[in-house]
Amino acid sequence: MSTLGEKIRDLRKKKGFTLDQLAELSKSSKSYVWELENKDPPRPSGEKLALIAAALDVTADYLLGAEAEPGTAEDKAFFRKYQKMDAPQKQQIREMLDIINRTRK
Repeated sequence: MSTLGEKIRDLRKKKGFTLDQLAELSKSSKSYVWELENKDPPRPSGEKLALIAAALDVTADYLLGAEAEPGTAEDKAFFRKYQKMDAPQKQQIREMLDIINRTRK
């Protein structure tokens, strides 16, 4: 299991961000981001963690280990809406996704 610092570093590198870039996107300092990646255990504030998660397109819960898979808050909100739909609406959504996927090939 990855630590918070490892997750931040791995996601930052996958996005191609430098420490400076992630710091700027998350309204943090370069040294703060470095400390999160390298100190054990890191102690981020909730506000800073949310900003870093948003910059990395994941949820704070994923960074903290409460979720196994990365996902954006927007994706999770969409899925919650989908879960509340009735069966015919869900079928329409699945059909639209099939159409979209066919046009991408």
